[in-house]
Amino acid sequence: MKLKRSSRLVDMTAYLLRHPQQVISLSYFSERYQSAKSSISEDLTIIKENFESQEIGRLQTQAGAAGGVCYMPYMGLAEVERLLGTLRQQMTQKDRLLPGGYLYMTDLLGKPAYINAIGRLIASVFIDEKLDAVMTMETKGIPLAYAVASQRSIPVVIVRRSSKVTEGSTVSINYISGSSKRIQTMVLPRRSLKEHARVLIVDDFMKAGGTMKGMTSMIQEFGAEVAGMAVLVETKEEQPKLVDRYVSLLKLAIPDRQETPIIENGNVYDWLPKQHVNPTNV
Repeated sequence: MKLKRSSRLVDMTAYLLRHPQQVISLSYFSERYQSAKSSISEDLTIIKENFESQEIGRLQTQAGAAGGVCYMPYMGLAEVERLLGTLRQQMTQKDRLLPGGYLYMTDLLGKPAYINAIGRLIASVFIDEKLDAVMTMETKGIPLAYAVASQRSIPVVIVRRSSKVTEGSTVSINYISGSSKRIQTMVLPRRSLKEHARVLIVDDFMKAGGTMKGMTSMIQEFGAEVAGMAVLVETKEEQPKLVDRYVSLLKLAIPDRQETPIIENGNVYDWLPKQHVNPTNV
């Protein structure tokens, strides 16, 4: 289709946003818009400058016959602060504390605007990491894992507590829950992961880190590699954790004799690119 430059820029931007972390050749855009590659390169320069000024992502050019341009989603510091501030405000509502030191978050995890933004933030942390899959434990971590995976255009691997006949043969391991100290089981279909795959573990809530550690062991059973770990909320009291080098967006402190939880920023600012500065908790 032959378009004017203004229309071409809009359509090209929309196309890149819909295909994150995918290398798109200049030839494809040239044929799509029936325009010279030199014109396409100029358009991409404009889009790149806009993405960077708006802090919504990087536009990376790859040279060579198989090269092209790749959009890498990213969240700027101002948006990070707004998102975490909104989540802190929502999570400090009364009656969110549940028995056992857990936090009710189902309503927040069910809102696309929140979950998609959280996914983009986690993807920003691991923007320079090679990732082949996102892993999570059923069930509340599933929407979060899909939100992250959509920003990287990679599959989601769901670990379950029992096998299903529709998933074929499975690998089963036992792990110790960090909070209850009980032995539990997790299973994963043998076709889920390939050897040497780099996997990002994502979960919604972490107390002592037993589930995270269990998923780490599962990944090792497949001969794959843990590329990183990220959790939406971790508890402040459960120390030390059974895992280290994980990213937490928020931290829950459980007050004595009080129904309102205390939510602080997690360690996410320590993991963002160096140009970010860790602000004081609000």
